[in-house]
Amino acid sequence: MKKRVSTTAVRATLFRGLGDASRLSILEALLDGPRCVTEVIAATGLSQPSVSGHLACLRDCGLVERDARGRFAYYSLAGPHVQHIIACADAVLGVVGNQLEQCPRYGDEQTTVSRLPERVLVKVKGR
Repeated sequence: MKKRVSTTAVRATLFRGLGDASRLSILEALLDGPRCVTEVIAATGLSQPSVSGHLACLRDCGLVERDARGRFAYYSLAGPHVQHIIACADAVLGVVGNQLEQCPRYGDEQTTVSRLPERVLVKVKGR
């Protein structure tokens, strides 16, 4: 008999998967449409083994789909729900981005407001 997992635990698993900067950069690279591994590498600056491993993880989690086209495989977001969660994160950052930058527990040199995507920076500066 399978053990029932709480909604909170499942959400935590999702956010743990999204909590990796490399996986997020891959998802952001796929916002513009399907890309092959070489294009994802160019867009993210990650190594080929890293991109391949993270794409496999994202695919296993149902966040990315793979489409074989001849010798190449193209990866895309699994649906608008994935794009929506990134947009929701941007909306939250638009409100709390300045606080996040100063967070003593999670803020560091990587979480400065100046590193936020332009679409979010407009919201943060416009407050």
